Amino acid sequence: MKVLIADDEKDMLKILKAYFEREGFHVFLAEDGEEALTIFYSNKINLAILDWMMPKANGLQVCKEIKSNSDTKVLMLTAKSENEDELAALKIGADDYVRKPFHPGILLTRAKKLLRKEKIVQLKDIKIDLEAKKIYKKEKNLNATKTEFELLRCFLNHKGSILTRKKLLDIVWGFDYFGEERTVDTHIRRLRDKIGEGVIKTHRGLGYSLEEEDE
Repeated sequence: MKVLIADDEKDMLKILKAYFEREGFHVFLAEDGEEALTIFYSNKINLAILDWMMPKANGLQVCKEIKSNSDTKVLMLTAKSENEDELAALKIGADDYVRKPFHPGILLTRAKKLLRKEKIVQLKDIKIDLEAKKIYKKEKNLNATKTEFELLRCFLNHKGSILTRKKLLDIVWGFDYFGEERTVDTHIRRLRDKIGEGVIKTHRGLGYSLEEEDE
């Protein structure tokens, strides 16, 4: 698991790096918001831990950009104590919020809990095993490819939202992919052949969304 920790307090970074690396995480450090985004766009980060009051780009700005372009989990750190601040962070997509000062061990536990995903998700007669990375329909293994599985997981993480082809390419194929956006159409067609036509809805001129058949 890759964790990005961004904070302008160097001593804090050293301490947190030691805690997370001891648990087997691959840790990236950033001392300001711009550096955090550079690291984010160069690596497939699973969790970003962002200090609110960073120079160049604050934690909220970085969080908003990360959540607009990825499924990466974001945990905000802040010395702010007002409930309105916590609400603001959660409204722009932060997955959790920890107030300073905190014990590094508690932050590590919160981070691990955030990364602990549901193992099985059920969509009508479709079952997605997120740990085994397999998709079943009526208990039959569909033998989905890695790309088909990642596509469906991406839709699950953004259920109810329309995803453009560009966004799907960034999330599923990665920011360094330079292929045609129509690649997305091809893989979605193959995925539909396996899971059925009613799950992924086409929005002409906009993109695709995940829809359950009874919605």
